[in-house]
Amino acid sequence: MISFTVMMMLAAYLLGSVSSAIVVSFLFGKGDPRRQGSGNPGATNVLRIAGPVAAALVLIFDVLKGTVGVYVAFLLGLGELELGLVAICACLGHMYPVFFGFSGGKGVATALGCLISMGYSLAAYLFGTWLIVILLCGYSSLAAIVTVSFAPLYTYLFKPEYTYAVIMLSVLIIFKHRANIRRLYRGEESKVWKKGKANE
Repeated sequence: MISFTVMMMLAAYLLGSVSSAIVVSFLFGKGDPRRQGSGNPGATNVLRIAGPVAAALVLIFDVLKGTVGVYVAFLLGLGELELGLVAICACLGHMYPVFFGFSGGKGVATALGCLISMGYSLAAYLFGTWLIVILLCGYSSLAAIVTVSFAPLYTYLFKPEYTYAVIMLSVLIIFKHRANIRRLYRGEESKVWKKGKANE
């Protein structure tokens, strides 16, 4: 079972390593998003440089990277801890993709995809929190940070068996947003509908 779990973790990491932001951006003729706008290969930056259709495709694919890996692991009978490790590996793949020089995105959409597999009510609360924050303030990074900060609480309420795994996932994503946190503190972060140096 341990070797099978490791195989699923590796598969989740490799799937997560397929950077949809880079692939979609090139398909739309916009080049590498890591060298434009914020430099972050995520849906928010693709929205700025390639438009809403490209951004929607990136968002869908990034969510699916998390959903597919965790759901397949669930169907194959892995337990709560193993599913949590698979979810973390999927996000690590997105953040540090082996196919793209280990330079990836922030992992928010992929983490949401993982959590969708853990429960629709949980995913709905997370999406609702993200939507409320971004509509109120316009900062994609702040919406992501607030949402993942609430994720362990929501998980405890709906799927308590996954709480520890989600705590680890939340810490990982907040760590990836440390530069955004500094910019938010200094008042230098750009809003999602403005072009410029801002990360998701």
